[in-house]
Amino acid sequence: MAARIRGKAVPPLVPEVGSVQVLLVGEAPGPRGADKSGIPFFGDAAGRHLYTALTRLGAMTLPDGVEAMPWDGALFAAHALRPLPHGVALGNAFDRCPTDDGERFRAPTRAELEGPANLRRLGREIGALRARGLTGIVTLGRVAARTVQAVHPVHPLDGLHLAAVPHPSAQGLLSMAPDRGRGARMVDLQDTWIRQCMAAVQAAGFTGNAT
Repeated sequence: MAARIRGKAVPPLVPEVGSVQVLLVGEAPGPRGADKSGIPFFGDAAGRHLYTALTRLGAMTLPDGVEAMPWDGALFAAHALRPLPHGVALGNAFDRCPTDDGERFRAPTRAELEGPANLRRLGREIGALRARGLTGIVTLGRVAARTVQAVHPVHPLDGLHLAAVPHPSAQGLLSMAPDRGRGARMVDLQDTWIRQCMAAVQAAGFTGNAT
């Protein structure tokens, strides 16, 4: 039997000190990953590609031993493991794992994503990061991109570089390939996505010299 979905708000992962140049925004915490770890993308299946990209950029340090462990949020939480971001922050368009009954995951609704309370919350997070030097936002997938755009009337995004990459889920990766991914190898799509993500983070302002 699958563990119950906590459905609690997952706050952004932000460096304790130094500037924050780029915010990466996903859709929502996953039931086996961030919902259990309490850290955006940490343990989410799609989050593994994101952490790989950021580690290669020097924007993230993973805890010792993570590479040898199953990529699982509850396991990470049980071992009190926490990644360390450098110059980037991670957040979500909707800050909790969506569920109606605590058992089954569902996608967040547009009303939840673009409701006043959620847009104000996301706007406050962006505003706090602008005070720390934020230069750009990278969205992962169409839902995150649409929600960030909806923030603009609530909290203007003028001056920020907005970049978008597909969602790193299997469905998002297949959307990158011609002919709906027929004949494409998933490992090749993952490598392509990681390179695209790294380029987007750099284009959004990450220099690797956050202080």
